[in-house]
Amino acid sequence: MQNLILASSSPRRKELLENLHFTFEVSSSDVDESFDPWLTPDEIVKELAFRKADAVFKKYPDAFVIGSDTVVVKDGNVLGKPSSSEEAFSMLKSLSGTTHSVYTGVSILAPGKQIKFYEKTDVVFWELTDEEINSYIGTGEPFDKAGAYGIQGFGSVLVKSISGDYFSVVGLPVSRTVRELRKAGYSHP
Repeated sequence: MQNLILASSSPRRKELLENLHFTFEVSSSDVDESFDPWLTPDEIVKELAFRKADAVFKKYPDAFVIGSDTVVVKDGNVLGKPSSSEEAFSMLKSLSGTTHSVYTGVSILAPGKQIKFYEKTDVVFWELTDEEINSYIGTGEPFDKAGAYGIQGFGSVLVKSISGDYFSVVGLPVSRTVRELRKAGYSHP
């Protein structure tokens, strides 16, 4: 039987694979997530996804390992996970009434295989009042998410529209990931 491992502790990525009835293990990696500021957003997410997958693949060299990373980009600035309520407020205020891009990179490592790709989705936010932003921050949801929001949770009310892969914004472009796993030789029902 082929062994599939998700190199992420993200409950959202885990749930996305479970929804597809994948049998897999979770083995998160504690890798350095800093990056060269000269890299483009797609290069950043592909590099970080590779680091995560590679750290786990070294422990399980006969497995298929999926690593993933997501960043939010507004006006050329990469928005990571906020470290405080003030930072979350600032991020959400900057996204209010505008369009931003979400980049999710995926790396699939398997014996003799190395696949890296990314998906970019544009997200439009409604114009948000300070009260709406503070109310959302009060849910606690913004603190473990790039750009300080989760589209699949309470943050869904902030989003006016998207252009691209919804699941990429959640954290794993599942359709493309399944296709790339098949190319790598992984068989899934």
